[in-house]
This record gives sequence, structure tokens and C-alpha cells, in this order.
Amino acid sequence: MSSEYAKQLGAKLRAIRTQQGLSLHGVEEKSQGRWKAVVVGSYERGDRAVTVQRLAELADFYGVPVQELLPGTTPGGAAEPPPKLVLDLERLAHVPAEKAGPLQRYAATIQSQRGDYNGKVLSIRQDDLRTLAVIYDQSPSVLTEQLISWGVLDADARRAVAHEEV
Repeated sequence: MSSEYAKQLGAKLRAIRTQQGLSLHGVEEKSQGRWKAVVVGSYERGDRAVTVQRLAELADFYGVPVQELLPGTTPGGAAEPPPKLVLDLERLAHVPAEKAGPLQRYAATIQSQRGDYNGKVLSIRQDDLRTLAVIYDQSPSVLTEQLISWGVLDADARRAVAHEEV
């Protein structure tokens, strides 16, 4: 396995682990010692080669398909990931509550769930935007334009919505 490939594989392993809110020691604890923190860490750094069997077992432990861990693959086969949707929370605070109330409450709920209280920006997912569109009784693209006009979303969000509507 090439060094670059091992590093890319490791980055995918680390991303899955952190998405699940696990530290390396958390993996060891959750697996009851089946996966040693030092071993998983060495896989993630690309310092240690992982066999196909062990990779399949690790994917099973994380509850993801093996192909999600392989470099060069993206969910749904997308060639390029869509731009991230990032809410500007500082600007959102200046939008009148009668307009932005539902979005403010939704953002506060996400912050609470994530324990993310930096107060400046908040990344949201495409699913969040679709949910907000239902709340606002608008299509995702119309809501996106509204949020851009409020200064809450960057204009790049248009690409994310266009990517979703393809």
C-alpha cells in the first residue's frame, strides 16, 4: 500500500471516528478492547497497513459500508462534494425575529445537540436546509435565496442547492 494511499485511508477512518464522537480511547472502550487505541491511531496516521479483513471488521464496528472508508470514493458517487452550508450566526442575530425566529430556534437546537456554542458560524446539512424549507413553506432554492439576502448564507450556497436539485 502506498504511503499516500495509507494516509488517505487513515483520514477517512479518522473522519468516521470523529463523526461518531469517539476518541481513540473511546473506540477501545466501546469495542471492549477489541480495537486498541494505539492500533487505530496508527491506521489513521497511515503508519500501519490494515488488511482487508481488519478494514471490513472496522467498518462493521463503525456501522458503515467498507467503500466509505476507501480513498477515492465519495458518498453517492459524487465527483465533487457540494459546498458546505454555513450559517453566519452573528448576522442571523440581526435579522428581525418575525422573519428569522424559526431559523434561530433550529440553529439553537443544532448547537445544543452538538455542544457547539462558538456563536459565530454553524455548519448545516442539506437535510437541515430541506427541513427549514418545509418550516418556511418554501422550496430549498427559494429559502436559500432568502437566507443569502439576509446575509446569513454565503452565495456559494446556491451551488450546494443546485447540486442537490440535479
